[in-house]
Amino acid sequence: MTAFGNPSRIERLRARMDAAGIDVIVSFKPENSFYLTGFNPIIYSHPVIAILPRTGAPSILVHALRDDHARASSFVSDIRLYGAWSTKVTMGLHWQAALASLLAEAGLASSVIGIEEEFVPLSRYRELEGLLPKATFKDVSGLIMTTRLVKDADEIANARAAARIADVGMDAAIAEVRAGGSERDISLASMAAMNRFWADTFPDKEVCDFGSLEGGAQNGLATWALAGDRMFMNCDNPTPRKPVAGECVSIFIWTIIDGIHAENERTVMVGEQPAENLRAIRSILEIRAELEPLMKPGTPISALFAATKAGLEARGYGKYLPGRIGHGIGLGAHEHPSLDAKTDIPLEPGMIFTLEPNLRMPGIAATQFSDTILITPDGCEFLTQSVGGELIA
Repeated sequence: MTAFGNPSRIERLRARMDAAGIDVIVSFKPENSFYLTGFNPIIYSHPVIAILPRTGAPSILVHALRDDHARASSFVSDIRLYGAWSTKVTMGLHWQAALASLLAEAGLASSVIGIEEEFVPLSRYRELEGLLPKATFKDVSGLIMTTRLVKDADEIANARAAARIADVGMDAAIAEVRAGGSERDISLASMAAMNRFWADTFPDKEVCDFGSLEGGAQNGLATWALAGDRMFMNCDNPTPRKPVAGECVSIFIWTIIDGIHAENERTVMVGEQPAENLRAIRSILEIRAELEPLMKPGTPISALFAATKAGLEARGYGKYLPGRIGHGIGLGAHEHPSLDAKTDIPLEPGMIFTLEPNLRMPGIAATQFSDTILITPDGCEFLTQSVGGELIA
């Protein structure tokens, strides 16, 4: 993925480390190690470990077979190797010994070490305790996620690019619905259009997502469509089922550019609709319009949920309240915060989230509308700009 030099997020995170008394962060979570280094190996069959001291140069510990890739991608210059691969010179065969040696070299083996307790397995935590018996471990999961809330300029630029790709995919998906395609046809047409647009428009950008120890995600441009009663499944592999007149189709699109996601979701009506379907769609579109003036710096997230709740209750949908009406988006397709009744975080410029108040009325109607939205100094900017409203095929 493209490197941008030392991003401002590193210094913002270090300020929080200082306030929390954290001497060094040792990050294993793929999204966070990328956040701290700019390197995504795509396949995480060997851990990528980002080491960010409160002061001094950061470093990254990777398996030797990832050496060339890391040096071509990371904005961190201190790249250390473990394992065995060709003629590469490493710090040892295993990451455990290499990490202990690296921290000792930096004088941090007896320090307060921040780890991601929400991600690190218990077995790895015990390994770290054994490797570093004089260290004190503190959870930094929330500290990193809080820093990730406000995006840097490069992240915002990538979100805009990802949103442009999602819009192209939505246009192609809607066209395929109108052509009478199946769920699978709709999804394939959308993904083909997005991949062609990516290749032609963003030749220097990557669309890989974050992998795991058991696999990788070479391409994160994804679309799935669900028709009729399958809309209630929310997420499933598209099938050869074709929507018929009187049904709706939900189209879900996730995209990613250089580590940053966008989301674009729409409901398309196929032919004349039952009155309850049409009323549900119009109600959600009206509520989304009512929320737009509230999407500005200073508004607590809970206020957005409260306004949605009031709008649904006023229209007779009180018993169908969703658990949330959106979520943060960035390195994760779904990340903190949840746009719900309990989250009082005030909106700030640079935050990016999805807005998706929707209805699920089993056996009656379902809606799905979602946009990726950037909070600006004066309000908000819809990064996804696909046609909305009463889409009819």
